[in-house]
Amino acid sequence: MAVPMQPGGPVLEELSRAECLRLLATVTIGRISYTRQALPAVDPVNFALDDGTIVIRTDAGGKFAAAAHRAVVAFQADHLDPSRRSGWSVTVVGRCEEVTGAGDVARLDELGLESWAPGVRNHFLRIVPAIVTGRKLRGSPG
Repeated sequence: MAVPMQPGGPVLEELSRAECLRLLATVTIGRISYTRQALPAVDPVNFALDDGTIVIRTDAGGKFAAAAHRAVVAFQADHLDPSRRSGWSVTVVGRCEEVTGAGDVARLDELGLESWAPGVRNHFLRIVPAIVTGRKLRGSPG
């Protein structure tokens, strides 16, 4: 539902799950929030969507993969237009799991998801969404 913040002013709209997933499919960079050494950590990651799940390609032995595996994580992506004071933001909360099946790994490899980070990245993590929320802000006319 779209809610004007003031007459003739910006409009803030809560997004449906379907619209959130559609918007996530339009960007390739997001942020994952997880626990590292009992403290909150947030890392930028490039990602792809696969049948409603978020897929991240990483290295199998890295600290990130170890910390996020089997953990409940938050993932956030957005698109902002400062000149129009508009944009959207989507947050996903869910369990992060390692993708281990040879068939699944081969299929995810075909997504063409390449990590921007240096080194060999042949390990996939998948976030299975439990909670999906999003908001879109439409700026004032003019």
